[in-house]
Amino acid sequence: MTQRPTGVDLQLVPLLDYLARVGRRAAENTPGVLRPRYVIVLKLLREQGPVGQQGLAEALSLDPSNVVALLNELEERELVTRRRDPADRRRHIVELSAKGADELALASRHLGLIEDELFAALSAEERQTLHGLLTRAVGAAFKPCSAAEVPPDCLA
Repeated sequence: MTQRPTGVDLQLVPLLDYLARVGRRAAENTPGVLRPRYVIVLKLLREQGPVGQQGLAEALSLDPSNVVALLNELEERELVTRRRDPADRRRHIVELSAKGADELALASRHLGLIEDELFAALSAEERQTLHGLLTRAVGAAFKPCSAAEVPPDCLA
């Protein structure tokens, strides 16, 4: 059994933070590209479908007040729609708009070019492995609700 290096030898968070900063800066300096935080929300909505605002906050690991501000920006750009839940008027449902889906597709193409530069040192296979590992790590942090659960807190 191999022993995992400890301490500074294998700290992933600083490396991930650095790569995220470089990628975010490149995206924000490319005209017409959505901010990465917008892309995350739009992808989640595309993959999960309509989501309760509270569930969205939990999935994004953000304070609900920050999610409101983020959704205000997305709604102002007509990338998402918000509506009251007919079953519970206190609850808001957030949904990807047609314009949001189009903008997400465009952003994905632009981000692909940025990632090609950012990860040029990795082979296609290594990039696929990295994507799989990061997807698995994100999946472990996010657990969607089952159909049997009550909707207010979940992303079902």
